[in-house]
Amino acid sequence: MSTLQEQQTQLLEPVDRDAQARRLNQISSVLSVVLVIIGVQTVLANSWTNSLLVILAMLAVMAGARLNLRGATDTAIVLVLGTMTAVVSVSLWISQGLYSGALLGYPVILIVAGMVSRLRLFVALLLFMLASVALITCAALFGWQHFVPHPMGLGRMVNVSCILLVCACAVWILANDLRQTMQRLQREIQRVKASEASFTHLAQHDALTNLPNRLLVSDRMEQAIGQARRYGRRAALLYLDLDNFKNINDSLGHDAGDELLKEVAGRLQGAVREMDTVSRQGGDEFLIVLTDVADLDAISAAANHVLNTMTQPFSLKGMQIVTSVSIGVALYPEDGDDFAALLKHADLAMYQAKAEGRNAFRFFDARMNADILERLNLDLGLREALSQQQFVLHYQPIVDIHSGRLLAAEALIRWQHPQRGMVGPDTFIPVAESSGLIVEIGEWVLNEACRQMMVWRAAGLPAFVVSVNLSSVQFRRGNLEALVAAALQRYGLPAECLELELTESLLLQDSERFIDTLYDLKALGVKLSIDDFGTGYSNLSYLQRFRVDKLKIDQSFVRKLQDSPEDRAIVTAIIQMAKSLHLLTIAEGIEDDSTRRLLAQLGCDQGQGYWFARPLMAADFAVFTQRELPAAGLATE
Repeated sequence: MSTLQEQQTQLLEPVDRDAQARRLNQISSVLSVVLVIIGVQTVLANSWTNSLLVILAMLAVMAGARLNLRGATDTAIVLVLGTMTAVVSVSLWISQGLYSGALLGYPVILIVAGMVSRLRLFVALLLFMLASVALITCAALFGWQHFVPHPMGLGRMVNVSCILLVCACAVWILANDLRQTMQRLQREIQRVKASEASFTHLAQHDALTNLPNRLLVSDRMEQAIGQARRYGRRAALLYLDLDNFKNINDSLGHDAGDELLKEVAGRLQGAVREMDTVSRQGGDEFLIVLTDVADLDAISAAANHVLNTMTQPFSLKGMQIVTSVSIGVALYPEDGDDFAALLKHADLAMYQAKAEGRNAFRFFDARMNADILERLNLDLGLREALSQQQFVLHYQPIVDIHSGRLLAAEALIRWQHPQRGMVGPDTFIPVAESSGLIVEIGEWVLNEACRQMMVWRAAGLPAFVVSVNLSSVQFRRGNLEALVAAALQRYGLPAECLELELTESLLLQDSERFIDTLYDLKALGVKLSIDDFGTGYSNLSYLQRFRVDKLKIDQSFVRKLQDSPEDRAIVTAIIQMAKSLHLLTIAEGIEDDSTRRLLAQLGCDQGQGYWFARPLMAADFAVFTQRELPAAGLATE
């Protein structure tokens, strides 16, 4: 508001440089014409003294105009107004005194002074005029000078008319300036009102989609709750999250992502009633307030309509983009009686919808609150585990399936929880991947496995390879090759002693960036294997394209190998395909000798499972490496 007051003050100031110069130029032009007319009249009337005064006034006006053009506006104003005041005063003294029509010049000069001069000059002129009037009056009273009014005539009419003309022009200029000032003020007031309305709108709406933001939707939700309370109805808050938005944003760019969000906003507004409110919560998350709903069926119908609306393809950059949303629903009064409670519960329900496959909606259930809290506690615990060094690695042997000779050790992470004891990776790895902590955890695993491998080599253990699992999140960070190279260099481990295991689903990315990362890793000299092979969309093309070294047959096929002809056929096909591509095969989950023998007959190269050894602590693994080879049956098949 201070800025507005300053602008209004500037608009109301009577004098500024440009206005002074412009007004003085206008008044000087009028004075020049009027003085010529008065000068002609004085010459015709043989009033030579007044003619000299008029000439003096004209010279002052001309000199003032030149000074004004040169930028000396203040000096020009003093010269013109001072001279005109002096001329009028002398004219009064030598002619008719206060009976003279020249007395009308005083108010005209004051009007002009008010338009163009500063207050100090205005007051000085006024005081001089008052002193002149007092002097003339005293002169008349004490007989110092005799003033006799002349009869009315053409000369007086001309003089008075000219003075009135100057006065009219001055008043018109002043009034016009005031009108322009008022118009500017009105425009400024309208601009400020529009700005205030815009600020209010921006404070309550999302800048990208122009949807109500959290501040406004909170108020709308409270209104819906109040209405539902009065009429015994329900209100619902829907929490929406776009599925796979990050992939779209990363692949097509942020501009396309913003355009998609705008399209989503428009489509959501078209999917609800006018009385309902659609809001953007932030990122790719939206809220919908359903007002005055009767029952769960109506809410379910509204949620299903939103889901169906969002499954229609979007056109972005000449491509058809298909996406979906996951929706969590919280109800008033069942799930909360204010916006904060409903928002929290709708958020939890949305995460449940995502966990159950996405492109769905779920109502809040108190039981899911416990599940989400468990995930949050795990997330906090994982962060503490990193800082407190609560993670440990166990190592499971990978052996030659025919001879039993140790070939590799798979590093498997465990969480040594201070209260819960030893926690397996199935419990915390999904949480770590969703939170992004898997990157830091994966880096720790890589460095710890390389460190332990060098300890074993220094202790003179038989030569073998250490195998480390990689997460897709680690690939997306873009610095995996640098991390691997740094770990190898830090511990002086030869690259051929490290094997990296990739999940089959990770290979389906098939992006240039992913391929470049794989080639960089291969250039380091490390080995690559595909974990859980056969559970994804297996095909020959990416096996050839990505230059992997080994295929690890998933244990779900291995465990049913002897009883299921279908699983035996799958395992046989994987082994034969690997041999045709000159790849090694590893079977995981071998728990008995008969399974090992059957895999050996099918042509599998390596094995891993409880039949050979469970995952072992580093010290126990060192002992395992010194064992005798198993009895007959392994060396000869």
